Amino acid sequence: MCGITGWVSYDRDLRAEAATLDAMTETMACRGPDARGTWTDGPAALGHRRLAIIDLPGGRQPMTADTPDGTVALVYSGEAYNFTELRADLVARGHRFTTDSDTEVVLRGYLEWGDTVAERLNGMYAFAVWDGRHDKLVMIRDRMGIKPFYYHPTPDGVLFGSEPKAILANPLIRRRVTLDGLRELFTFVKTPGHAVWDGMREVEPGTVVTVDRTGPHTRVYWRLDTRPHLDDRDTTIATVRTLLDDIVRRQLVADVPRCTLLSGGLDSSAMTALAARQLAEHGERVRSFAVDFVGQTDNFVADDLRATPDTPFVHDLARAADTDHQDIVLDAHTLADPDVRAKVLRARDLPMGFGDMDASLYLLFRSIRDHSTVALSGESADEVFGGYQQFFDEEARRADTFPWLVRFARDFGDDGDVMRSDLARTLDLPSYVAESYRTAVSGIHRLDGESDFEYRMRQICHLHLTRFVRVLLDRKDRMSMAVGLEVRVPFCDHRLVEYVYNTPWSLKSFDGREKSLLREATADLLPRSVYDRVKSPYPSTQDPKYALALQDHTKDLLARPDHPVFDLVDRERVREAAHRDTPVITQAARRGLEKTLDLALWLDLYQPEIVTG
Repeated sequence: MCGITGWVSYDRDLRAEAATLDAMTETMACRGPDARGTWTDGPAALGHRRLAIIDLPGGRQPMTADTPDGTVALVYSGEAYNFTELRADLVARGHRFTTDSDTEVVLRGYLEWGDTVAERLNGMYAFAVWDGRHDKLVMIRDRMGIKPFYYHPTPDGVLFGSEPKAILANPLIRRRVTLDGLRELFTFVKTPGHAVWDGMREVEPGTVVTVDRTGPHTRVYWRLDTRPHLDDRDTTIATVRTLLDDIVRRQLVADVPRCTLLSGGLDSSAMTALAARQLAEHGERVRSFAVDFVGQTDNFVADDLRATPDTPFVHDLARAADTDHQDIVLDAHTLADPDVRAKVLRARDLPMGFGDMDASLYLLFRSIRDHSTVALSGESADEVFGGYQQFFDEEARRADTFPWLVRFARDFGDDGDVMRSDLARTLDLPSYVAESYRTAVSGIHRLDGESDFEYRMRQICHLHLTRFVRVLLDRKDRMSMAVGLEVRVPFCDHRLVEYVYNTPWSLKSFDGREKSLLREATADLLPRSVYDRVKSPYPSTQDPKYALALQDHTKDLLARPDHPVFDLVDRERVREAAHRDTPVITQAARRGLEKTLDLALWLDLYQPEIVTG
């Protein structure tokens, strides 16, 4: 896992721009604390920060290959879990290797197959190849968008990076956000390719972007297609288990300490139990980590989102799977620490966070990094197998919008609740969301004979796998890489995603519950308590001291009446939330405080030019 960046400028010799390339590369230091490297050749400059996972002595980057027609150079972030098979294939085709790294396999794969190497990779990756034979840059991102990848066209080329901060470090770029960028900040729709910063784009998942002297060209090499599912229930369950066994076995490969993230829910428990069984075959125990809050279990109050605290279920699974387990217990003061908020915001580059859920994730990962370099996560199982409440909520099912927005409005309120009314009228978020939704559902293919209900559930599954999951994957990547921890997501293996997506909803919920296929596929590994547990989202603190701390920080902000955040948020609504009695502060009100504090900090740290005209 690493951080990559680069610059292509056809009108200049970038060997004279070493200082700028260094500045761009150093923004990725947290993603790659083990090594750095840069490479420049005429119009192309590449930068790399390395987190060493496979072949620790080898695999340094940028990695180059000299050919009779020019040099081919690679900067690569991620993991190719099938690199041993690809290496054997390439050796049989005459290639010779000097390292044991998957990076060299990707480079040699590009030399052999060009940009179609992407279609042969199983993994999470974002990489860029400067092909000196044709004076072109090739940028490729994994199918599900697990690894982030951004680029910014320029008049004579392109800038790119794992994160926006690498691109923003180049003096060519204006830190500018227009109306559409603000719309992305205040909605939860994740428009594909949109990067909020004006002129900046994402390399979309499953896409190759090639830049030559005529500009950027895009080719989609993978999309989530509709196909008939012919397997019966028993065969489907068995296939899911076979896939999971293979996926976890591949993703446990590393030359550094590994662990799992364990929440006590079905997803992380199944993944941890699979890992524990496979490592036990080699006489090893898996390490597992869970986040908890001081007093949370003893004082837990059930609500519409969370019926039970995590910790008892975490401990049940840890005992059953015999993991070497550790709880990371956080207090309200630490969660609300402004320094932690700043670290989270710098990691994400944008005020799009989840408040204490972001802070706790960052602090969890920071603690884990003292023990492990690689962690396996249960992220994305809800999107793949149908685990969220909105999959079963009739209002969300029927709504002519993204179904999670129905649940969010009910449970968390709306980010726009704190927005100034004049800005709200200008942004017209309902129209933006409606248009985004129409675009998102327009290309979802319906099978011949598929019932209206099954097709609607297919749409909901597709929306979660192509829009919703990308927000959560980006969050997990940014929080983990901010502390140099690689988090792998077995449930995002494209083979599993394709197979389960095309199972009809009647199979995904054959027992009337969420994630029926996953539950039955791993039933032999789970304690009964975990098997029977109802879905509970990522935990959030219930400690009133956290809300009090938010109010205090917001009061400090209100004491600065000239702060530019009040050009975006309604001062009186924020003041009301900051002075509300703590016992009656709802999660929605707390969310408004979080959004305001994040926006203010972002304006302080990034000083963006906000264009609302």
